[in-house]
Amino acid sequence: MLTARRVRAARRWLALVLALGAFSLPAVLHFGAPAPVIAQSGQPVFLATGQFTDADAGHRGEGKALVIRLADGQRVLRFEDFKVTNGPDLYVYLSGHPAPRNSAQLHQGGAFEVARLKGNIGNQNYPLPADLDPSKFKSVVIYCKRFSVLFSTAELVFRGQ
Repeated sequence: MLTARRVRAARRWLALVLALGAFSLPAVLHFGAPAPVIAQSGQPVFLATGQFTDADAGHRGEGKALVIRLADGQRVLRFEDFKVTNGPDLYVYLSGHPAPRNSAQLHQGGAFEVARLKGNIGNQNYPLPADLDPSKFKSVVIYCKRFSVLFSTAELVFRGQ
């Protein structure tokens, strides 16, 4: 049974997929980077980008992290072409440290737990709370809470900086 909440969520997801596909794919294919910050009315705005890197030889990651503002004002953390070493209890964090390599650095400058990692391979979206200012963070981190181990980090570069 479809509830109104599920229908709204499905519509938002579909709008994001369609908007990202129609708006960013030509720019990515042509220029190798997301579309510019100056967006037309009703278009998503790419606020920040980052590239996932390996934490060490045993904890590897690749793909892009994007912070996107949708037409309705909602912000989303999106992973594209994402792949990370599988592990237990993996979570997505935003960190105030640009390139943390351990738990202490992850929490240095403030850290925000976004969500449990949805999967270790593939594109994925994580809605960000309306009251969260993503510009206060410098990286996206894949972190194993059970063993306090970093798996991958993507340093964020905000547009206009």
